[in-house]
Parts: sequence; C-alpha cells; structure tokens
Amino acid sequence: MSLNAEMVVDCRNIHGEGIIWNPGDQKIWWTDITGKRLWSFDPASGTSRSIETPNRVCCLAPRRSGGLILALDDGLAFSREGTEIERFHDFEPDLPQTRLNDGRTDRTGRFIVGGMDEVSGKAISSVLRVDADGTVATIIRGVAISNSICFSPDGNVLYFTDTPTGRIMAFPYDQKSGSVGESRTFATVVGGGAPDGSCVDSEGGVWNAEWGGKRVVRYTQEGKVDVIVDLPVSNVTCCAFGGADLGTLYITTSRLGLDDRQLADQPGAGGLFAISPSFRGIADAEFLG
Repeated sequence: MSLNAEMVVDCRNIHGEGIIWNPGDQKIWWTDITGKRLWSFDPASGTSRSIETPNRVCCLAPRRSGGLILALDDGLAFSREGTEIERFHDFEPDLPQTRLNDGRTDRTGRFIVGGMDEVSGKAISSVLRVDADGTVATIIRGVAISNSICFSPDGNVLYFTDTPTGRIMAFPYDQKSGSVGESRTFATVVGGGAPDGSCVDSEGGVWNAEWGGKRVVRYTQEGKVDVIVDLPVSNVTCCAFGGADLGTLYITTSRLGLDDRQLADQPGAGGLFAISPSFRGIADAEFLG
C-alpha cells in the first residue's frame, strides 16, 4: 500500500528530528537540532510555535512530574520547555566528536538514548539507559549513528539501527533491569534510503523514516514491508503517532546537506508532514524521573 503525506507546518527546519506526542498538553513536539529551536504543534487548533534553545537539542521526552527530559548534543538535562536547562549528565566527555542523537522512553518510563560520531562516522559511540533516579548506564557500545530507537507494544523488544549498516535490529529487552540481549536483524533497508527514526503502532508494526529515501516505511512484526508513505522531500528523519486518537502519523524532515538547486526542487524540505493511515499509535510512557 502506498500513501502520500502532506505538509502541516512549513517550518523549514535545518534539521528537524526527535518527534514525540506529549499526552500532557496534547501537542506534537520536535526539535530543529542544527537550528537550535524546539517546536510544538497543536492539532486541535492547527497552530505551532517554537522557542530558541541555548544548546542543540537532539531528542526529548515528556516527564511525568512535568516538563521534559532533553538529550543535548553533549549531555542530558531536565527542562520546563527547552529553557532553564538543568544538566545532570555529560555525554562521552572523552570523545568530543560524538553527540547524542536519537532516543525514546521504554514502556516503563526509562529514557533510552544513543549517540553518534558526527565528525568521522566511526563506530565509537554508545546507547544509554537513563533510570528514574537519574542513574545512567551504557547498554550498547560501538555505534556510529544511533537511530530507530522504539519498543514493541509489550515492551520486550528494543528496535535500533546503526544507520550506516542499513539494518534495523531487534534486541530482547528486559523491562525489569533495562538490559538488552543478543540482537537479530529485523529488517534490511533497500531502495536507496538509510534508516533513521522510527515509531511503533498498536499492532506492532515499525514505521521507519528513510534519510535520503523520500519515504516512511512500515514493517510488519515479521520485518516485511506493507506500507510506504511517500514525501516530496528527500531527507526524512523521524516519525511519531499523535492526535487525540493517536491516528495521525507526524513526520519530521531536514534541509541539511541540500544545495540551492535541491532546495528549489524541494520547497517543503524541513517541514512537518502528516498522514492518517489505517493504523493507530501506542502512547509512549512519560519519563518517570
């Protein structure tokens, strides 16, 4: 099945990413990493707003106690709305070429977030688990570009990609300890794009945004493609279900790396797109810290 997404916010993000649905305020939130802005969109009113952030925010999650947990380029922090940042962990201070990139909460409310080497693309970064008490532990090592972090509806599988490999992996996930088992290949991305951010629907399908691929692809629980959502822009970065019924798939995009000719051909690059497929999302847990 092939579908087409439409633009809902012409925000022209330099590098839109990290999109989530916040059940607390019933808004979609995402970040323009390179533009240092945090964005929100209210589906009920159709209005959006953005605020400047003092650091690059790479991904985020709402906190049950209010506000947000933020993955900054060089560490983790708490915040009300992207300002007045309270840092609590420095990320890989011995590796200045790495930064945090993609993350999402598990079904129990821990925050799982991974890094990348943004200078040389070497597999030297890692994936972290942030517990409710603020304890930070490493659960995956030897990563070049972390992406696609999301969880099966029952919480027992962590989906993850090291983007340059072109493969989405499935890790057994122990919800009691927050540890991972030996991974297996869930899906191999074909067609020219590279696997970027993902989310999961209520039936267990994995929706993956393809950087350079002009599309979001849904994989069944068996790793087979059954839905393709086409976009009029090449750099598709992340997706999340939102809206009161979690029936709309929202998709971030990027202008990063596009030259003037490409931008003229893709005027919607960096915009927020959406589509209402015949699937519904599953609400992510709020971070418990």
